[in-house]
Formats: sequence, C-alpha cells, structure tokens
Amino acid sequence: MGADIGVKGRRRVMIEGVTPEVDCGRFPVKRVVGQDVVVEADAFTDGHDQVVCVLRFRKDGARSWQERRMTALGNDRWRASFPVVELGRYRYTVCAWVDRFLSWHHEFERRQDAADIASALQVGAGLVGEAAGRARGVAKKQLREMAAGLVNEDPLEQRRELALSDELAERMRRHPDRDRQTAYSRELVAEVDRTRAGFSTWYELFPRSTVNDGHERGSLKLCVERLPYVAKLGFDVLYLPPVHPIGRTNRKGPDNALVAGETDPGSPWAIGAEEGGHKAVHPELGTLEDFRDLCAAAAKLGIDVALDIAFQCSPDHPYVREHPQWFRHWPDGRIQYAENPPKKYEDIYPFDFESDDWQALWIELASIFEFWIEQGVTIFRVDNPHTKPFPFWEWLIARIRKAHPGIIFLAEAFTRPRIMHRLAKLGFTQSYTYFTWRNTKQEITEYLTELSQHPSREYFRPNLWPNTPDILHEFLQLGGRPAFVSRVTLAATLAANYGIYGPAFELVEREPREHGTEEYKASEKYQVRRWDLGRPETLSHYISRLNRIRHDNPALQYDWRLEFHAVDNEDLICYSKSTADFRNIILAVVNLDPHHRQSGFVELPLQDWGMDASQVYEVHDLLSDARFMWHGPRNYVELSPDGSQAHVFRVRQRVMTEQDFDNFA
Repeated sequence: MGADIGVKGRRRVMIEGVTPEVDCGRFPVKRVVGQDVVVEADAFTDGHDQVVCVLRFRKDGARSWQERRMTALGNDRWRASFPVVELGRYRYTVCAWVDRFLSWHHEFERRQDAADIASALQVGAGLVGEAAGRARGVAKKQLREMAAGLVNEDPLEQRRELALSDELAERMRRHPDRDRQTAYSRELVAEVDRTRAGFSTWYELFPRSTVNDGHERGSLKLCVERLPYVAKLGFDVLYLPPVHPIGRTNRKGPDNALVAGETDPGSPWAIGAEEGGHKAVHPELGTLEDFRDLCAAAAKLGIDVALDIAFQCSPDHPYVREHPQWFRHWPDGRIQYAENPPKKYEDIYPFDFESDDWQALWIELASIFEFWIEQGVTIFRVDNPHTKPFPFWEWLIARIRKAHPGIIFLAEAFTRPRIMHRLAKLGFTQSYTYFTWRNTKQEITEYLTELSQHPSREYFRPNLWPNTPDILHEFLQLGGRPAFVSRVTLAATLAANYGIYGPAFELVEREPREHGTEEYKASEKYQVRRWDLGRPETLSHYISRLNRIRHDNPALQYDWRLEFHAVDNEDLICYSKSTADFRNIILAVVNLDPHHRQSGFVELPLQDWGMDASQVYEVHDLLSDARFMWHGPRNYVELSPDGSQAHVFRVRQRVMTEQDFDNFA
C-alpha cells in the first residue's frame, strides 16, 4: 500500500479552474506580440495552512522556466500574468504548495501568551534553519544568523519583531520548501502572432477591374498605381481574389450565366488553364515579377498583401490531367463537379481529400502556400475551409507557421458555429463572422457581446465585413448611403479587425441582381468593372477619417473591452471601448435607421471609468471634430440620415477653463 500512495500523499494542494485554457489544453490561446497572458487558477488545501501559488512560463525552445508569484484574489482564486514578446509559442502552467513558514507566520502573529511565543519561536527557528540548508553563499549565512536570532538570549519582544520582520519574510520567500509542490496536470500553450493579426483593416480589390482610360482590363501593374488610394483610405491589408489563370471549360458569363461569351473573363475561383494553376498568374494580369513588385510596393506603404487561396480546380487545371486521382469520379469515369443541389458549379472540380493519394495531395497543397510566401504574400484568406478536413488544416497551418510564424490565415467560413470555432482552434488566425446579417440593436448587442466576452475570445478573432463580393445584404440595398455609413462605422469601431469589398462599398454600390438575392447586379465575380472612384456619393473621405480614428486610438485596437450602454431608443445603439487604464475611452452612438432622424438619452458608467460624475466632461466627436460638454451619466443625442448618422466620441474629463464654461453655457 505504501508504494501505491507514493509521494503524492504529501502533495496537499489542489489546482483547478485554470484560465485561459481551451478544451483542456488541446488547443492554444491566441495573443499578439506585446500583450500579457493573464492566468488565473483555483489553488487550495485542506485545513488552514497557507498556500503559495506560482505561474510558470517559457518560450518554446527555452531550457528553463520563468516564474511569477500569483496574487490571491480571495476565495482560493489566484492571478498572475506574463508578457509575450516574440512570435511563436509560449508554454505556461501553475504550481502551488503548502508553505510551512507562511502557515507558521500566520499563526505566530496572533499569539499573545509569552510561553506560546517562546515555543513557537523554536519551531520558526527550525523552519528558517531548513531554509538555510537550501540556500547558498551569503543567503545561507544570513538565514543561519536569523534562525539563531529567534532562539538566542535577546528579549522576547525583540525576537518576536525579528520573526515578523519583512526582511525575514523576504528571505524565506526566496528559499521555499517545494519538495511537496503540486503541478497542474497540463502545460498550456499561447500562440503569439504579430500585431496585424489582432488589429487590421482590409480592403478587397479585383486586380482585373483596376481599369483606367488607357486600358480595357486591369492588371497587377495598375494595382500598384491603385496602392496610394488604398493607403489614403487607411487600409493596411490589400486582399486580392485568386490571380491565377481561369478555366475556359464551362466558364460562367455575366451575372453567373451558364454560357459565357468569347470575351467574358470568367470567375477567378475557377482556377487553372493551359497557362498554369495555383502557382501561376493569369497572363492578362501580368507576370510573377509583376506580382512581386506589387508586394514590394505595398510593403513600402505599410500594407500587407493578402491572397485568396481556393482549393478547387477548373476542368482545365493541370492537376486534372496530371493527378486525376485527386478528384472524385462518377461511375462512368467522369470527374465530379461541385454541387450544392439544386445549384451546380460545372466550372469547378473540388479535391477528394479521402483519395488513396491523399498524402501527396496534402503536400502539394501546402507547397502552394509556400510558393506564394516566397513571392511576398504575408496573409492568406482561405476560401470555404469548412469544406475541407479539420486534420488537414491543423497539419498545414502548423507546418507553415513553424517555418513562417508571422503568416496570418483568415477563415472564410460562413457556416455553423461549431465548425467556425473548430477552424479557429485549429490555427486560423482570424475568422469571418455573422456580422453581415446582424442589423438590429438586439442582434448586434448579443452577437458582439458573445464575440468580446465569451471564453471563445481566447481563440476566435473576429473580422467584421459589412459586404463581400458574395453578399450585398438587404439592409444596404434598401438603406442607401446612410446604411453604408452606419454599417462601416459599426464594423470599424466594434472590432479590431474589419474589412470592406471595394470600390463597391465606398461607391455605395447597392443594386442586387434580382429582388430577394444578396448577389450584386453586374457582379465583379464574373465580369470586369470600370469603377469611377470620383463619384460624388463616394464614402472615401468618411472611411479615411474612420480608419485614422482607429489608428489614433488604442481603445479601438483590441476586442475585449467592449461594453454596450443603455439608450432609450431601439434605433440607436451606444457602446464604448477603452484601454485598461481608461486613458483612452471611445464612445460610439450609431443610428440604425437609415431613413429617419432618431434621438434619445444615453446612460454612461462614469464612475467605472474613474470619472467624477459631478463634474462636466468633454466628448469630442472625432468624425465631425465637434466638441460637447456633458454633465452626469445621462445625456441627449440626436442623429439624422441627412446629417450625422453616427458619433464616435473621445471621452475625457479635464480641468475646465473659463472659455469652456462660456462655450458650455
């Protein structure tokens, strides 16, 4: 029986409820360089002995652990944090032990009887002597002297003062007895990305539509000329749909017509032709050298190039001829095209990830990412990852990030929640969301509260898009320019990562292919569009200012400190984001009605922000540059589609001047 009990019988501390932890440590939590990982745990023991709890952490590859003592929060809950300063993975866990000296100290400071104090000093001296045995050099000598000082002939009160001194407590803290410590049963992992993974502003652009007066078709070279426009708008990610050769067999025509004309360009997602496949550039767009030039020019402007990766092939793709075993076949031998009955996609062949040659397929698909990384791509938007096996993505992303830890993956998976979350756990850096279909106050509040406050925030990084080439929501179709203003304001201020499909968005493109569909009329997916960037109704100036506000205010660069506030009008939504020290507080009020003026009173948690509710404070509208003096938590707002559809205030309390009071009056 003694052998069965072993040393664990003397490890009395229980460790439970460690956070953050995803699926019992199966998956990592996500952070960006410069953030802290705040760890909490329940650590307790039987009886009244005192527990010490420490957080242990190390960068993958480091030989030794670093430690931070955890702070007691009450009710046996403990907290500490550690910074992540490099890309890659960090490991962390929690250890705790019964500290006999602290337990003795806790009881000793309450003793009053002289005889009890003298006896207790004998016990304390023994504990200090044991610590001296664990110490080295000067510390050993000092602890021995202190142990002797507890039981020498000095007056009892003097020895009591030594026992309760901060100096003795600190020396004992440095040399604890940890032979019986309990370690948490798992080492947990934090995946650390570069800053852009946590804060990014995306602009989607079809290179073939960068048409100007001297060209019939856009190109990669013309994309370079478009870069200053994108930078001026304030975007730092340029997202390109597939740039590869497009198949001719069963090519789709305008508005997804089944028959294409001789000059119709087809869908960029029907990848592959005689000119090449996933590792080639469409000749009409330019060359690989042109693509590299685009990436280099974008980098000089602080812009990452994101490339769409769609794992599917046109019937003309070289893979179809060279590796027919990578596709599913009908009984008569024909390769199966993609279907979502009753819809048929005859211009696309999906891969068969369960083929007998699946390993070679995986390796080839991984090489596609590696190829484009060599050309200068730093971000990948992955098309429909939920239709490919989970094990494939876990393997592929780990493989790519091990060699290139700064690469970012965005999952375009508008599907069931559990599938979206699993993809995020498996390694996708960012994820599309249901934001496009959340338009009422209740829908937005409930959904964004989930994204910012639910434990899934540890691994699920939302990227909000008010439109995409596939989605022109009815709210935009019917709401006109005010609807576009409210939706982009919401996307840019509710989340740290957001994007738009342009120039369709800033040019307020809102005509659907037909009533009841979310497809654009004259969709850019099937034809070249000649965009007039100088249209009078353009939102370019508004979006530029909005993006500048994002870059100037740290509160908008993180997701977790989002809080919704009461406003007595269901067509007005009010929320704030703040830094932890409340030095930067952004308050947004948005009119969700694109047709009518709306007004109401907002309620603000001034005391929670560390502000004196009895004092006047300033709200500075960063969109209009107007400044208002408010007093107290309840204040009036009014927004109109023909004027201001939204406020984005910076809130601050400051010493009032005589001029301020005159203006306020």
